[in-house]
Amino acid sequence: MVSMSAAGEKRVLVAMSGGVDSSLTAGLLRDAGFAVTGVFMCLGAAGDPDSDSRGCCSPQDAADARAVADRLGIELYVLNLAEAFRPIIEYFVDEYRRGRTPNPCVPCNAQIKFGRLIRHADALGIPWVATGHYARIVPASGGPAILRKSPRPKDQSYVLFGIARQLLGRILFPLGDMPDKRDVRAKALAMGLPVHAKPDSQEICFVPDNDYVAFLARRCPAAFRPGPIVDSSGKALGQHRGIAAFTIGQRKGLGVAGKTPLYVTHLDAASAIVTVGPRSEILHRHLRATQANWHCDLPAEFEATVQVRYNHTGCPARVRVTDAAGFEVDFAEPVMAVTPGQAAVCYQDDRLLGGGWIQSTW
Repeated sequence: MVSMSAAGEKRVLVAMSGGVDSSLTAGLLRDAGFAVTGVFMCLGAAGDPDSDSRGCCSPQDAADARAVADRLGIELYVLNLAEAFRPIIEYFVDEYRRGRTPNPCVPCNAQIKFGRLIRHADALGIPWVATGHYARIVPASGGPAILRKSPRPKDQSYVLFGIARQLLGRILFPLGDMPDKRDVRAKALAMGLPVHAKPDSQEICFVPDNDYVAFLARRCPAAFRPGPIVDSSGKALGQHRGIAAFTIGQRKGLGVAGKTPLYVTHLDAASAIVTVGPRSEILHRHLRATQANWHCDLPAEFEATVQVRYNHTGCPARVRVTDAAGFEVDFAEPVMAVTPGQAAVCYQDDRLLGGGWIQSTW
């Protein structure tokens, strides 16, 4: 957390989802002497209109956020961002339609949870914003830097690479040094927060019951055009019901079998062909990424640890910046399932340098 002396004018706008993480964030900042204002960002109307599930912003979540605000004695605003959130859902659907695997948390963080949050803070004249993300933000050469959570489990810095560099100096992450979720819940209980035992939210907040295939089938029937499953030589092995049900590196649920385990190696949206092969065919030493966002000034080439999906531990690599929006990565060793549509995020030690969107491998 930012120290008292470093915080300057101590007013902060906290994104409160009704969950234990954001609730404790508000409580910790209040106890640190900040004048805390909460905001509940309502995104649910942009979700599935035929489901009672509203993921991260159900009526119960709104009630929980209100109960926590009352317990802490802070003001709570409700901000309707359903229309602003709609493009995030459209991006999610369109990426699967194209045979890619998206990560909606990255644009949501960049555009909604920090873009719109800071805009609202500006409207209220509040200098700081805070969320319950598991990451750290510290002063560093060249400006504030996002660091991995310490200790590492539950680190969420990967999905924060898209935040604009100029906003980093206004962000607080009070949970970045928490040992684990049990400690978070214990502190919330000690603070008397009514959500201390509330279960964690589902993985994709706008997908009912975490069933993204059913969600996509309703939203984009074209992504479920049947087609062949083939091996790398083009030999037909079976049929599938739609490429949106697959992702690069997938092993289970393929509907075909071989002498050795098979993995999805390629998805061709135009022809609706799913290609499978042995593990060796999903190992890659290189990738190209676009739409780069960097949090510090970097040379044209540098060494980094590059993480290619949320739960990837990262691999040492050489990174070449090709232009203002792109870069290439040469890994020190083959990396499994480098997937178009996912993010390639670069670190030096624990410092998040930035990243971009994976377009291809070679």
